[in-house]
This record gives sequence, C-alpha cells and structure tokens, in this order.
Amino acid sequence: MTLLDELAADPDVREVVVNRGSEVWAERDGVLARRGDVHPDEARAFVERALLPLGRRLDVASPIVDARLADGSRLCAVIPPIGVDGLAVAIRRFAARPVALEEVAPPAVAAELAAAVRTRRNLLVSGAAAAGKTTLLNTLCRAIDPRERIVTIEDVAELRLDHPHVVRFETRPPAPDGSVAVPVRRLVGAALRMRPDRLVIGEVRGDEVLDMLAAMNTGHDGSMSSLHANSAADALRRVESLVLQHAANWTREVVREHVRAVIDLIVHVERLPDGRRRVAQVAEIGDGGPRTWYEA
Repeated sequence: MTLLDELAADPDVREVVVNRGSEVWAERDGVLARRGDVHPDEARAFVERALLPLGRRLDVASPIVDARLADGSRLCAVIPPIGVDGLAVAIRRFAARPVALEEVAPPAVAAELAAAVRTRRNLLVSGAAAAGKTTLLNTLCRAIDPRERIVTIEDVAELRLDHPHVVRFETRPPAPDGSVAVPVRRLVGAALRMRPDRLVIGEVRGDEVLDMLAAMNTGHDGSMSSLHANSAADALRRVESLVLQHAANWTREVVREHVRAVIDLIVHVERLPDGRRRVAQVAEIGDGGPRTWYEA
C-alpha cells in the first residue's frame, strides 16, 4: 500500500493533496502538514486507479478532472501543461459523523438557525474554500421535517443528508466521447419538475443563480444554497453581481430589490487557524440591506 493509499484510507484525514507530482500533504485534526513524498508515476497511477471505476479520464484531451469517488470523497486532479509544475491532486473527504449545529454555533444561535429552517426561510451559506459550507448545509438540513421532499443539485455530489426523502442530482462535464455537458442550470429545471418541497443547490457560480432565485420566489420557500464569499455582506453583493451578469435588461436597483426580497438569511462560516469550523456571522436580509444579528 502506498502513502497515498494509506492517507486516503485513514478516517482521521480530511484532505490529501499532492504538489508537483510528488509532495504529499494531508489534513489531520485540522492541521495540514507535509506527510512525505511519492514518485510522480505512483501519484499518477493512484489517480488513474481512483478514476477507473468512474469511467473518467485524465489525459491530454482531459487535463482536468473533478469527480466523486465511490466513498463520497471529492477528487480534483490537474496534469501538465495545465499544471505547470506537475500533477496536482486534492482529495476532500467528509466526516462520517454528523455535525450538530451546537458544535459550530452557540446554543442560542443554533436554535435560531434551526427555527429558520423549520419555518421555511430561504438561506444562503457563505464562506471561503474549505470553510465548511457543505458541512453546514448538511447540518441545517437536519432541521427539515422528514415528511418533506428534498432535491439537491451539485457539481460533484458532496451533500450527505440524513433525511428519508432525498433526490440527488449531479452535473456532468462534456466528455471526449461526445457526451454533452449537463450544467447546474439544466438540473435546476429538472429538479423543479420533481415535486420538491425544498431545493438545495450545493454552490452557485453562474447563470443558475437566476433559477435559484426563481425557485425561492415561486413556492419553494425554505430552499438553500452556498456561495464563495468573505462575509455575509460580500455574499449578498456577489449574488447581485451574478444576477447582473446573466439577467438582460435588469438594472442594479431592480436586481437588488429582487434578491433582497427572496433571500432571508445569510449564514457565514469560517475555518479557524486550528482547523475548527464555526458560524462566524448571521445576517438577516431586508430592504435596507443585511442586518447582522450574530457575529462571533
């Protein structure tokens, strides 16, 4: 068993990364540290073994791959010439144990967030990369009534909802064999025809923001999504900017009014230097903009 195989099998390891085709780092107990080196051929073989059951390729025609492995882990790999210094790999694993809201927020805040989910308020989770957005979405969804039907949409299926009535959709990139791409926006359209009580979009990056807002505004209250941002206020600005980019003939004033009428709460999550994740800010959205009612 190689070093990469050992780290990928270690339940205490959350992330494994490879730099320059040989340098191996791993996050354990919240600390990302260098764990050793492997031969570049060994690293490439490890990635190809992981991709083989998925029918995915990593070659000159497909130099970037982003895939969900059989155990639910997410693997992203990039080879030269796109990866200038050699093969780059990142594997993100997800904790098997569900995280309670009280573990990432004070009890009073956790209770308010659970109540917001139960009363079907539309939530947006924001944060930096690896801040814990997906984990928080998982946790928030635990407050949804088990009789409700949830449809999730993600680029790579990472959400693992502890709920009895879930349908999961995952995008598909274009393939060298001619298979057409299936983007988030197309899946949103399909999800809305699947009788969802709640729609959960793993991350909003592009024109699917229009469908997300439309769903939240037309009978699918209590839906959730996530967004890369540095604060709750920054998340609101990013949503508005995305709408402006993709909604023809909308003025900034109309966009701002529409977005602020649809999104009820923004929950901003952050990763601390010791690796712990926490809710750093909760803002309520109104006509006057975000009003922060909790800040860590």
